[in-house]
Formats: sequence, C-alpha cells, structure tokens
Amino acid sequence: MLMHNRLREVLADEPVNTGRQLDVDIAKAEMVLMLPFIHCIIECTSDEGLCSGIPYLFDTIIGGPFSAPMYLFAMGIGFVYSRKVTLLQQLKRGLTLIGIFYLNNTCRFLIPYLIGYEISGDAEHFIEPLFYRWLGNDVLLFAGLATIMVGIFRHLKLSDKAMLGIATAMTVAASLIGDVDTHSMFGNIFLGYFIGTDDATGLVISDFPLLTWLIIPVAGFLFGKILIRVRDKDVFYRIVCLPAIAIPLIYFPIGIHFGWGMFGEGQNCYYHMMVWDIFVCICLDIGMLGVLHVISRIIVTEAKIFLTGVSANITAIYCIHWVFVRTITNVILYIKNGTQELPLWETMLLALAILIVTLVLAHYYKILKADFMDNRKTAYGKRCING
Repeated sequence: MLMHNRLREVLADEPVNTGRQLDVDIAKAEMVLMLPFIHCIIECTSDEGLCSGIPYLFDTIIGGPFSAPMYLFAMGIGFVYSRKVTLLQQLKRGLTLIGIFYLNNTCRFLIPYLIGYEISGDAEHFIEPLFYRWLGNDVLLFAGLATIMVGIFRHLKLSDKAMLGIATAMTVAASLIGDVDTHSMFGNIFLGYFIGTDDATGLVISDFPLLTWLIIPVAGFLFGKILIRVRDKDVFYRIVCLPAIAIPLIYFPIGIHFGWGMFGEGQNCYYHMMVWDIFVCICLDIGMLGVLHVISRIIVTEAKIFLTGVSANITAIYCIHWVFVRTITNVILYIKNGTQELPLWETMLLALAILIVTLVLAHYYKILKADFMDNRKTAYGKRCING
C-alpha cells in the first residue's frame, strides 16, 4: 500500500514523460552489442565448453535473461512512445519484420549453406538441417507476430488487465502443453512459431514461440503506459527498481546452481521457459532499467549519442551480424578446418571484428536508406506538382 501511494505521487494523469527514453535506448543497445560475442561463442565452442566459465556466462546468462527478454520488454515500451498506433500501421510494421526475418534467414542460412554444400559436398552439415534453419523461428519473426498481436489488442481497446490476463493465460497454456511433435518437419517448423515444438532429430528451431513469449512485450507495453506518466524518473525507479531486481538476484544463483528452469540442460529450457522464469525475466527487465537510468545520467554525451544511434538501428545491426557469424563459422571455418570450434581468445577477437564491421555497415546502410527515402519523397512531390 505504501509503495502504491508513493507511485501515485510521481504519476501524472496524462503523459508527461514523452521524450526519447535513454535508459530504454541503452537497454536495446547493450543487448545488440553483445550479440556477436554471444553467438560467436555458441558457434565456436563445444557443448562441454559451454557448461562453464566465460562461455557459460555469455551463452546462458548474458545470452539468456539479459538478452532477448530485455529487447522484447523495451520493444513493448516502444509501442507506447511510437507514433504508429493504428492497427494498419502496426500490421504493416509486423509484416515488415516478418519479411525481414525470412530475408535474413535466406542470407544467413540458405545462400551460404548452398554455397558450402557446392564447395564441400557435405550434405550432412549443409543440406540435412537446411529447411529447419532457413524456416525455423527467430526473435525477428516473434517480434513481427507480437507487434501484430499488440496492435489487435489496442484496436479492440482491451483493458490493461485483459491484455495481461490473455498473455498470462497463453504462457500458462504453453507451459502446461509442453513441447509438441507433429511428426512432420514442416508441421513442427510452422507450429513452432506459436508453441514450443521438438522432435527426435533435435533440429527443430522453435526459439521464440508466441504463446510463451508474448507476455514480455505486453508487460513492456503496460510498463510503458506507466513510464510515460512519470514526473520524476529518479524517484520512480527508486520505488520500483529495488524490489524488482531483488527477485532475480535471489533466483539466479539458486537456479544456476541447481539447473532450474531456464538454466536447465538444453536450449529449450530457455526458449520454452516456464511461467516463473518469464516472471523473473520481467522483474530483471524492470530492475535493469533502473540501473541503466542511473548510468544514463553519468555517461558522457558521446556515449549517449552512440548508444542512441545503435538503438535506432537495431534491426540492421541484428541482421548484418548474423550473416557474418553464420557464414564465417558454419561455412568458412567449417570447410577450412573441418570444425568451427576456436580457442576462446580467437572467438572473442572474431566477435569483436564482426561487431566493428557490422556497426560500420549498419551506419552506412542507415545513410543510404535515408537518402533513398528522401529521393522518393522528392520524386513523389514533383509528380504531385506536375499533376
């Protein structure tokens, strides 16, 4: 009750905190800047090596609760601050993300794997898993589906309780149903977009099923509706941050020690996580935003500009880094050495190189995209003038 009263004191009745949220930008930037290191370590380390030390830290901790959940929660907050609020606008954005997902999978799987097979003739490595990898789920596809779902919720004018209730029911249902096997490759692939699937091949990629993960962007959306009414973010985060971050600080050491929930063996323990894991991740997201808010107050202007730019260009960075990671590790290294495993120091250097090249290419892509859009607007204006 005391916390509720203190919150009411810092919340306005109407939106007052409408500017760009640097803490949210840092959260998104931090996540995407870590991805080359996370994914290179996963690709270049043996299964045994991922069970301890720095590889475990990047694979299970940084690449687990600190990665996708933070991005998806921040994405939900972004729905509140976005000017694209109509169903048509969110439908267009969602379908665009889904289209980018298939394009990215074509560039990071289909094309390099076919080239790799043509060079090596290794069907087991390049052809057998091809359809699973090319069409299998990914956070971009989930983001597209989630954008459409939240757009539908808003169009229907559902209350906050109704949104949260539906998303929670979906997560509970996914937990109770568990992993499904349709005994069909394509059945498992496409059903895996919506609910966790698995089969005896171990090749099904059902990484972010809608039923399990929708609650995170929905929770972010509801949190954003509160954040936009905050008069004093310092006071607000002091109230909500400590209780929120205390939960993962208690749960994580115990979960890691005993291999509970998302810290269990196998990637589906994370991608098909249980309800309590989702709850802990949401608490971590809220707590980390409080920490990042403090950081946003003390970092230099140049760092703020850089992190804001990374956040604004996150989709391009995500796609470009994946093409490099998969092509270099799964094709070039594998064909050259007969394995894609590397010593940790070489893996970290490779990840750093990929990150730098990715940021440069994403920067120039953004410039070219802006020039293209300006030229198109100019051409459209001239057509209108000329009748």
